[in-house]
Amino acid sequence: MGRHAQRLDGIGSTIFAEMSSLAVRTGSVNLGQGFPDEDGPEAVLEAAVEALRGGRNQYPPGHGTPELLDAVVAHQRRHYGLELDRTQVVATTGATEAIAGALLGLVEPGDEVIVLEPYYDSYVAMIQIAGGVRKPVTLRAPQFRLDLDELAAAVTDRTRLILLNTPHNPTGTVLTRAELEGVAALAVEHDLLVVSDEVYEHLVFGVEHVPIATLPGMFERTVTISSAGKTFSVTGWKIGWASGPAELVAAVEGAKNWLSYASGGPLQPAVAVALDEHDAFHQRLARDLAVKRDRLHDGLASVGLTPFRPDGTYFITADVSAAGYEDGRAFCLALPELAGVVAIPSQVFYDDREAGRHLVRWAFCKKMTVIDEAVSRLQQADLVG
Repeated sequence: MGRHAQRLDGIGSTIFAEMSSLAVRTGSVNLGQGFPDEDGPEAVLEAAVEALRGGRNQYPPGHGTPELLDAVVAHQRRHYGLELDRTQVVATTGATEAIAGALLGLVEPGDEVIVLEPYYDSYVAMIQIAGGVRKPVTLRAPQFRLDLDELAAAVTDRTRLILLNTPHNPTGTVLTRAELEGVAALAVEHDLLVVSDEVYEHLVFGVEHVPIATLPGMFERTVTISSAGKTFSVTGWKIGWASGPAELVAAVEGAKNWLSYASGGPLQPAVAVALDEHDAFHQRLARDLAVKRDRLHDGLASVGLTPFRPDGTYFITADVSAAGYEDGRAFCLALPELAGVVAIPSQVFYDDREAGRHLVRWAFCKKMTVIDEAVSRLQQADLVG
């Protein structure tokens, strides 16, 4: 008999750790794991230093520090017109814990959870640990749009929750208002909850990000999740939050209390400074990322791959079949030796492995010199499989 709980069967280790380790071992340019190689605003870093030196080093309130809660409330009002109070926000150890808390706090064993695939891998793990049943709806290449008929067909009398992610990792799709209105109509009709992962909310390129909680009938049934990591380039801080109606936020916190209780005591007030005072940072970041997106897109196209230009996030998906690879994982495992570059095989984010078997995700949240080096290596390599 195995020594681990059956609820962990099939989950395994994250692909990001595997491929980042491969990058280190081979000295490759890492365009796999999505972390920036430049820090966030200097004033925000200094606010964290000030908090460290000012004695903010013990447990913060489990619900979150007052500064952070107030900053999230102000952010949601300023950007989206959502009116919240402190009882409707909970601080978490990154968006990952917010997702875990939402699924553990809202899903009963046997409940069906609709998730868009390809999906961030923690969704799969936490649905399984919560005892839920995963029901994927596929965003299909090359457009990666949400098929509302397919979504409607996935709803059954056992459906409890729709887990959204927009802007979407890994495809870079930003769900349109019309698509979200379709999701909202289904949620209202079937009295479903929605958990909306919006960590890339400010990293969009010429399109509108619409929080589904702003649509009629949706605030009262939606948990909205975000974090400082992507918006302010501090992914290692792991400061996130969930917001929504107090009853749902309390369910998230009820689970979160037994995962970490509290974290990031001196970092939460620094994130509050970021949210309150540094919109210009993520606005500039989005402009810079659009340039990097285009540079990497054109570089991938120049070596015979078929990249799909994203509307948000900092990832590009590319079809590698034109280079003779029908299996993205085989391509990614060969790539460090062929070119000294690491990327992520998208098939690990699909139940429908055939839909993602030939797709590979590349991160462009790097210095332009790093992107240029990766493209140069790819151009010098013989990628034909």
